[in-house]
Amino acid sequence: MRRETTAAWRRFGLTAALALFAAAAQAEPMHGIAMYGDPALPPDFVSLPQVNPDAPKGGTYRWGEAGSYDSFNPFVTKGRAAIGISTLTVETLMGRNYDEPFSLYGLLAESIDTDDARTYVEFTLRPEARFSDGSPVTVEDVMWSMEVLGTQGNPRYAAAWKKIATMEKTGERSVKFTFNVEDRELPLILGLRPILKKAQWEGKDFAEATMEVPIGSGPYVLDSSELGVQVTYKRNPDWWGKDLPFNHGQWNFDEIRYDYYANPQAIFEAFKAGQVDAYREANVAKWQSSYDFPAVAAGDVIKAEIPHGRPSGIEGFVMNTRKPLFADWRVREALILAFNFEFINQTLNAGVLPRIPSYFGNSFLAMDPGKPAEGRELELLQPFAAELPPGAIEGYALPVSEGDQTNRKNIRAAAKLLEEAGWTVGDDGVLKNAKGEPFAFEILLVTGQDEMASAAEVYIEALKALGIQARLTKVDDAQYKDRTTNYDFEMTHYIRSLSLSPGNEQLLYWGAAGVTEPGTRNWMGVNSPAVEAMIAAMLKAPNAEDFTAATKALDRVLTSGRYVIPIWYSDLSRLAYSSNLKYPEKIPLYGDWSGFLPDTWWYEAK
Repeated sequence: MRRETTAAWRRFGLTAALALFAAAAQAEPMHGIAMYGDPALPPDFVSLPQVNPDAPKGGTYRWGEAGSYDSFNPFVTKGRAAIGISTLTVETLMGRNYDEPFSLYGLLAESIDTDDARTYVEFTLRPEARFSDGSPVTVEDVMWSMEVLGTQGNPRYAAAWKKIATMEKTGERSVKFTFNVEDRELPLILGLRPILKKAQWEGKDFAEATMEVPIGSGPYVLDSSELGVQVTYKRNPDWWGKDLPFNHGQWNFDEIRYDYYANPQAIFEAFKAGQVDAYREANVAKWQSSYDFPAVAAGDVIKAEIPHGRPSGIEGFVMNTRKPLFADWRVREALILAFNFEFINQTLNAGVLPRIPSYFGNSFLAMDPGKPAEGRELELLQPFAAELPPGAIEGYALPVSEGDQTNRKNIRAAAKLLEEAGWTVGDDGVLKNAKGEPFAFEILLVTGQDEMASAAEVYIEALKALGIQARLTKVDDAQYKDRTTNYDFEMTHYIRSLSLSPGNEQLLYWGAAGVTEPGTRNWMGVNSPAVEAMIAAMLKAPNAEDFTAATKALDRVLTSGRYVIPIWYSDLSRLAYSSNLKYPEKIPLYGDWSGFLPDTWWYEAK
């Protein structure tokens, strides 16, 4: 089912979109917008295709979250915000339909207007839009939100703000943004910016972590909280948007509660005890062996495997190239060679899960592993040929081991690369550089990451064959956030989920500004003109064909950069849940991801 959906989008992206994109500029404001072509749903749609518009309202949904929180401001770098604030209590101008690669429909805004080149975007607010305190959502709130997020918020908001040349109120309910660069995604990016109430923040430092709850316009309001223990939201009976077609069948629970636990194992035990309503299982072996508890046998807990059509993304052990130890690509390749994926995957996952082949693996946006770049991909990469790492143009694929624990062939290849990079093993069996400094580093994990810790321990033992001294350090959630925010680590677990519509967020993930600017998601410290150029080509692409080529080229540069030791991925979600919870028959393109649980689920007692 998902393969068919992905194939349909591929056909759309490479053929039909070319004709659609060539159409004349919009003559009037529209109810929605797509990255290429027109949105799939007509102006008079009654609900999103992946919801049950007749879903009953009521009941409670309880979710377990690892760690803690110390802030109710999820829009800034400081602090760890309570889960649910941005998704449940705050809204955006447009809402995303997760059954399309990238299409938005009016939410706070009743319409969107832009030209064919997308040099500007104008939003018109709905007259009935209200914050939870009953006050209207105004153009002033929109303009203030855009500016404060872009200048004082998390770095993920800054890039788009810098691309706005002018921001002006064009009517009582209309606001227009004119851009200073060519970036076709900007109208959609601004449509997804959270809109906050300006008056609430006057005289306050927005950039600080705070326990003051933002006043939003969303379907829920904060009901109760206990710092670091739980946070509970109740459905707002006076929510202004409950009758919008976009919201039909969504936000059905009367109450949504997030309980905090020390680690994932504690969450799983709480789920088994009936204190948590759903649990995502990332470990295939556990999925096969650990779900024989009484609630499953009695039918009170249901196991579901939910497919999706999104890219694999990247997950594994990331190397911080800000550290001189990891600056040489040959060293990074050696460390990838030493990671015996086949053996570790067999040990932890019964060998069931495939390895992540590249950042956009499992999708039509992925490079062809091991094959040379051709056509438009090659044209985009050619100007950077001299500085690209080996394999970017001629082809790169991850090494494969023979599957046994020794991994001799890859260890020999790794030793040779390390020697070329200036590292040799002394008489004491320790790998050292010309200065006599040992090759030693720390693998940083959060307490409770048991599966990743198991993989790290096997890896550490394998590295001893090369004379490398690696150690595993586990810290609490707060320490981990502080250290990763400031890039104070050498190697750590890394995961970045990617969509079928990559865009400006790629600069946050791998843009050069993140090398020194704290709080970005560029943990590996990528500093590559080629990466920046490929992202720029994606944002300027006039059609889906050029967009796909630019994304594939970016995939090549990132994968051959050897920044991450990739692990496994799954093309489906393994989700166990209470039999009192229900979800629609139609699974959206993105599967069990944003916009699915709890958004479209409902409570239905036995």
